Amino acid sequence: MKVGFISLGCSKNLVDTEMMIGLFKENNFEIVNNPEDAEIIIINTCGFIESAKKEAIDTIFEMAEYKKKKCKLLIVTGCLIERYKDELIKEMPEVDLFIKFSEYKAFWEQIEKTIKEKIESNKKLENKKAKTEKNVKELDFLNRVVTTGLNYAYIRIAEGCNNFCTFCAIPYIRGRYTSRREEDILEEVENLAKEGIREFIIIAQDTTKYGEDIYGKPKLAELLHKISKIGGVEWIRFLYSYPETITDDLIKEVKSNEKICKYFDIPMQHISDRILKKMNRKTTKASTKKLITRLRNEITGVIIRSTLMVGFPGETEKDFEELYEFVKWAKFDKLGCFTYSKEEGTVAEKLPNQVHSSTKKARYNKIMKLQKHISEENLKKHIGKEYTVLIEDAFVDEDNELYYVGRTYMDVPEIDGYVYLQGEAEINTFVKCKITDVSEYDLIGEIE
Repeated sequence: MKVGFISLGCSKNLVDTEMMIGLFKENNFEIVNNPEDAEIIIINTCGFIESAKKEAIDTIFEMAEYKKKKCKLLIVTGCLIERYKDELIKEMPEVDLFIKFSEYKAFWEQIEKTIKEKIESNKKLENKKAKTEKNVKELDFLNRVVTTGLNYAYIRIAEGCNNFCTFCAIPYIRGRYTSRREEDILEEVENLAKEGIREFIIIAQDTTKYGEDIYGKPKLAELLHKISKIGGVEWIRFLYSYPETITDDLIKEVKSNEKICKYFDIPMQHISDRILKKMNRKTTKASTKKLITRLRNEITGVIIRSTLMVGFPGETEKDFEELYEFVKWAKFDKLGCFTYSKEEGTVAEKLPNQVHSSTKKARYNKIMKLQKHISEENLKKHIGKEYTVLIEDAFVDEDNELYYVGRTYMDVPEIDGYVYLQGEAEINTFVKCKITDVSEYDLIGEIE
């Protein structure tokens, strides 16, 4: 049978989807990209914030239309189902099977049962089983099918979160923080490196807490060092490092290890000590500024990216102005901002002094306007400098000029900008280039 997948939400969700693809492939199903060709459609949803929930619901209804054509089975899983499975069963009879990720250990059992009940006769299912040599039953990192091409792959080193920020539903959706065993992670990286993948992006809800639960201390720095020793690994980056758990060992490893991109993605959320306390964040304005200063002083060319939230309950104009001035001071290389979203089941949902939506939007626009100016100034500093670029694509523009598209160590896939280069290169190789110009968010250069 032909199976199509849709993965919504973050890169951590994508890894789950890739393991699902691997499981179906190992059990002799054909994977297709076009939903029109699929007899089974599987949607892995996000349920983190209101906009993600809407996207998930819209996608489910859109895919349900294919049941009028070739699709025989619509399966929905992921974060949205973890939160609202019972309600969705009542409201969406178009869906044949909802699976919580807390039910993933029985994932294949539920799939087979549904196929048996809704598609195949018992005899046909038994014949299919007889042809399946491996009889793979569980989602497995080592069997996943990477969907991001040969340039990079995400490596999820932990699940869940123990931070319990008052605005965030992740601990209630994904559970407590659980690290993977180091040897399993290293085996996964080694296998993917043998397939030709060059860059490895280490992810978790909080990467800097890796190992605390099973080894009794943070082990991210040690893990990164061991990954860098694996043959074929060229670039390593890690995302979502909380400011209070960035250790001396981690800073030292990033500084000294040539394979680790000098890039820190630090979700700070706010800078007002009053708001940080209401958010249940474990850091302060003083410690955050000290960390930024230290990273820039100790690591040449370090890139600092952050995300901020405006409109948290009780955020006054004074709190916002403090945040605005902080952005002016920090001059982040990369910055994302979002407005507070009231999430069901979180502490912040019931806090008084909820900020009006128009005020949140105005504050968001003000921060992003400031950051746009900062980004433009930061980009201009790269003109005339030389960088190593991982080539990912090529295209011919309207003037029939050939350009190669790539990323430097400063650019996370699908989040940051790109480098557009002229010269000679090959896809999935590293080249040296000199930056000659900039656009609004990207760099332009020549291959040396």
